[in-house]
Amino acid sequence: MAANELPAREAMEFDVVIVGAGPAGLAAAIRLKQLKADLAVVVVEKGSEVGAHILSGAVIDPIGLDRLLPGWREEETPVKQQVTEDRFYWLGPSGALRLPALPMPPLMSNHGNFVVSLGNVCRWLATKAEAAGVEIYPGFAAAEVLFGENGEVVGVATGDMGVGKDGRRKDHFTRGMELRGKYTLFAEGARGNLSKLLIARFGLDRDRDPPKFGLGLKELWEVAPDRHKPGLVQHTFGWPLDNRTGGGSFLYHFDDNLVSVGFVLHLNYANPWLAPFEEFQRFKTHPLVRGTFEGGKRLAYGARALTEGGWQSVPKLSFPGGALIGCAAGFMNVPRIKGSHNAMLSGMLAAEHVAHALAEGRSHDEVSGYEAAWRASDIGRDLWPVRNVKPLWSKLGTALGVALGILAVRHALARQAGLGDAQARRAMQADRLSQARRENHVRPALLGVPVQHQPRGGPAGAPHRRRHGPAEGLRARRLWRPFGALLSGRRL
Repeated sequence: MAANELPAREAMEFDVVIVGAGPAGLAAAIRLKQLKADLAVVVVEKGSEVGAHILSGAVIDPIGLDRLLPGWREEETPVKQQVTEDRFYWLGPSGALRLPALPMPPLMSNHGNFVVSLGNVCRWLATKAEAAGVEIYPGFAAAEVLFGENGEVVGVATGDMGVGKDGRRKDHFTRGMELRGKYTLFAEGARGNLSKLLIARFGLDRDRDPPKFGLGLKELWEVAPDRHKPGLVQHTFGWPLDNRTGGGSFLYHFDDNLVSVGFVLHLNYANPWLAPFEEFQRFKTHPLVRGTFEGGKRLAYGARALTEGGWQSVPKLSFPGGALIGCAAGFMNVPRIKGSHNAMLSGMLAAEHVAHALAEGRSHDEVSGYEAAWRASDIGRDLWPVRNVKPLWSKLGTALGVALGILAVRHALARQAGLGDAQARRAMQADRLSQARRENHVRPALLGVPVQHQPRGGPAGAPHRRRHGPAEGLRARRLWRPFGALLSGRRL
């Protein structure tokens, strides 16, 4: 063997390979085993242990747990602290205005949700997965996607060990392992390296809005007992950010004198001198929250990217040999600052379609049913009403954007509630149908019918009544477009 030639990797074969032991990956693994106990399922996790890369402190909607493990409330679990109080504030430099709950859309209420350590929840889910027979390999990052002869995904390879800073192999160099599967699910989280590669290779973001991201900073504190309010959930807008810079804060009290405090900044801010971490530290000096930390001790801190594009930006989820799940796909609900419930639901939905494909004897093909199903599922019902919040916030600033966003959500929820299931599915697919019609009139070549393009006014030869001159009509459309979209329920 030549000095620069790498030795061959060892390979292991599975039915399903899952990249990432977060809520989405573990939910997918458990669901696969629930559907068919003899499936060979492996989860590879880059952290030294499950939950190592998930900073504690989150408010979760229990819908995912209820669907995955219906009896979890009767068990000993880390999901204990129910939300007892929900507060929203608008901050000024030295004061705070509490916003009434009445105008808020129902989905903004945290009644029935739980404040948890998401890391501990993942560790508990890992024990459930292992008890069902899932193999979990922590400490091994998936570094490469493996492709078959026809370009389909056939698995992943873990990174090589024993490589020096200069890129040279050390004496204890060990080649990575190939984990090959009939299907591979990618649950890497936001902006995962392999997920970005797959989105680009298969053009999964074609005909989608560009992705949008935020930066979330979080600290875990142990506070004095007299300053701890178990179950308190508090969110703020405004100071220290100006009106044109999107973002806000959260403060969650849970467990034994623990407080999770965080700051979210939308990554479309215009000020190049703005420093997110410094703004977070400024926020903690505000009179509303400063007293919470007096006499306390910071236990941990960290940051992560947040997917904020929502409904419009979710890429195509399926491709030959695998699928994207969880935050790798971008299912975070921005106004709720929640994504773990949708991550779990997406993992379960993908698992069901993969299990169905395996039962039919298929492998390495595209599970297109998963892509077709998510918008009409609970995930779609969660994301569709809030699809205009982030665009309005970005276009109009925090004060007006959030206010109109609330109205848009309430209108969308009322419209959604007034539709039957079949109508709701058609409404939530409307954007994609409209796009297909705009492209080529529903692919007329497939129908074998030549298309004769007609004037805007109607069939050829029909009289056309112009209501405005060209300039007047253009101005009218520009002025009306944002408000017409808002009131009609269309996305901006």
